[in-house]
Amino acid sequence: MLTEKETIYLQEELATAKNPLFFYDDDPDGLCSFLLLYRIHREGRGIIVKTAPRLDTKLSHKVIENNPDKIFVLDIPILVQEFVDAAKKPIFYIDHHTPQELNKVKYFNPRIKDPDIYIPVTRMAYQISDNKNDLWIATIGCLADWHMPDFIDEFIEKYPHLLSKKKDLNDAVFKQPIGKLVRIFSFLLKGQTSDVRKCVKILTRIKSPEEILEQKTPQGKFLYKRFADINEKYVELLELAKKKVTRSKVLLFFYSENKWSFTADLANELTNLYPKKVIIIARNKSGEMKCSLRAKFPIRGALEKTLVGVEGYGGGHENACGAVIKEDSWNKFLKDFKREIK
Repeated sequence: MLTEKETIYLQEELATAKNPLFFYDDDPDGLCSFLLLYRIHREGRGIIVKTAPRLDTKLSHKVIENNPDKIFVLDIPILVQEFVDAAKKPIFYIDHHTPQELNKVKYFNPRIKDPDIYIPVTRMAYQISDNKNDLWIATIGCLADWHMPDFIDEFIEKYPHLLSKKKDLNDAVFKQPIGKLVRIFSFLLKGQTSDVRKCVKILTRIKSPEEILEQKTPQGKFLYKRFADINEKYVELLELAKKKVTRSKVLLFFYSENKWSFTADLANELTNLYPKKVIIIARNKSGEMKCSLRAKFPIRGALEKTLVGVEGYGGGHENACGAVIKEDSWNKFLKDFKREIK
């Protein structure tokens, strides 16, 4: 969590920003973090970081195009110093991944003081926004990042039709109505960038979860229809992935869909279905294997050891990681990773 001093500081920095630029990760935690902060003053613009779990000079042109007075980086696992140096703007970095050492950045990460703590960026963004009308957005972001928020009782009281009583994470995300919203937020980030931008713009204006789930407004109907179309493709892949289950400790599923990236979604759901296995979902894109790794037990250490001597990068949380491996290194990576988790 942010300290009171940090919370007030960030509230003031947002309040005095005339044209803030938000860079955020392309998952529900990143999206909800952006929505919570943007909806405070509704100033500036958001940029989704989709190509890799890092913000580097490939996106420096966005700084030039938008000419912000301040930059807020949300839930991006890796912020590259070269980007910071090229930006020449005040940067406020709120994250919860492995802490980094950076210059000329205002850095907020609870793991600096406690390496074992797990607080989604959404939870910190909700501290900053403190807007009870956005309680539902804060809950979606936390649950999507596999964290039961400390305000869940407040959510249950306000939205009993979405979550009737306190459940464990598996039940809340995969069996309760709130879980459908978690999936909707995830799927609306998929597809063509222009379509995603349109959905995010609509989400900045949605006032309640019922607008989407019950399709009470034209905007809610639009979002739900797009989700339903994408969900059909996801269900097909999920059924194919289930057929790949063997006696091996690793459930490995490759898919070649180029337009839709379901790696993290498949990994999360398959981990729920097969809690004793390590789930690896991978797809080949432009000569690189982009993969999500999940388990109900720690795997980050094994991943870090496996990446040594391999052309690629990755990281994340103890039980949930992402990695990008060059196609030529994939077989070595997979062999070494299987050895490490035994």
